[in-house]
Amino acid sequence: MLRWFNDDIVGHGRLPLLCCLIAFIVTFFVTRTFVRLIRSRAATGRPPRWWEPRNIHVGTKHVHHVVVGVVLVMISGVTLVALSVDGTQLEHTAAAVLFGIGGALVLDEYALILHLSDVYWEEDGRTSVDAVFAAVAVGGLLVLGLHPLMFFISLWHDTTHSVLLRAGLVVAIVLTLPLAVLVVLKGKVWTGLIGMFFVPLLVVGAIRLARPQAPWARWFYMSQLDKMARALQRERTLRRPVVRAKLWVQYTIAGTPRRPDHQMVDTLLDREVRPAPPPQQPPRPLTSGAGVR
Repeated sequence: MLRWFNDDIVGHGRLPLLCCLIAFIVTFFVTRTFVRLIRSRAATGRPPRWWEPRNIHVGTKHVHHVVVGVVLVMISGVTLVALSVDGTQLEHTAAAVLFGIGGALVLDEYALILHLSDVYWEEDGRTSVDAVFAAVAVGGLLVLGLHPLMFFISLWHDTTHSVLLRAGLVVAIVLTLPLAVLVVLKGKVWTGLIGMFFVPLLVVGAIRLARPQAPWARWFYMSQLDKMARALQRERTLRRPVVRAKLWVQYTIAGTPRRPDHQMVDTLLDREVRPAPPPQQPPRPLTSGAGVR
């Protein structure tokens, strides 16, 4: 068995294909098992324990696992194209073109996947445009020769003879992903995305105030009203020109080009710039003799 694995799988370069197949099968069965557990628990009305699988919710929206799958497929596909051994090979170029076409078709309907409703020409349909913007930004950085963690990799080659500095770089690399997650939890998705290429941006995003509707604000700013007020004021001031430009670009791409007026911008700001809802508190159990008549 081991000889067959080494000769036919590893020797013929089929190990990535085998790992892909195994990951596909295992993920499918694990996902089906989790969904059944969630459904059976919901039928009994029992709240989930901290370690049990549960549905993903962002605010009041249920995010289905197809959204996670699309994001992982896009990330892995772009990574495989970027890490191709020889970019001059015709078959790799042809596969990359097909992936680009498929990725554009999928992301153009990303709002449909996220909302599970045909909102292509509606306001929620602009989510597709946002997804395309993010994909184009990452692709453009990769085309320019930039890549995640390049800041540390360049320092790594400059510290060949310093064991201490290299150990510090390893620690910094390990902390980069949690730092990016922290920035995203603060509601700064673009800062977290671009910060993977320019790590100092992650430090700035982690230090500064969270956006008022972000999970971080919901967890920590509900008892610090001064921080919430500052976050709301800063968000409304800084996002006004961004919202105006974003609306114009999105309307142009969606096929209805027009300049957004002040009322339109204020309406979107009123809807987007809001304090986060407080975290839900679990019901307190009744103590003996309390509340019983």
